[in-house]
Amino acid sequence: MTGYVKIKVQPGASQDEVCGMHGDAIKIRLRARAVDGKANAALVEFLASRLGISRSRLTIKSGASSRIKTIAVSEIDTPALAARLSSGG
Repeated sequence: MTGYVKIKVQPGASQDEVCGMHGDAIKIRLRARAVDGKANAALVEFLASRLGISRSRLTIKSGASSRIKTIAVSEIDTPALAARLSSGG
């Protein structure tokens, strides 16, 4: 089972945080800049920490060079994934 979530990333923020919904995506602000994949790496690290899972369970399925990304998370379904992100893990 794999869950999918659409994320809108705002790089270069003052702190790493989930801001809530932005259209049909969850908005996440990250301190990392969008340079040399640093924001993508920071996003994976942030989501893994927030969800309490290993980074290897997360994959950027689409949007690696865009602010809008689709993230796949193994061993969790989509509704449970959305609930865990919105509740803080």
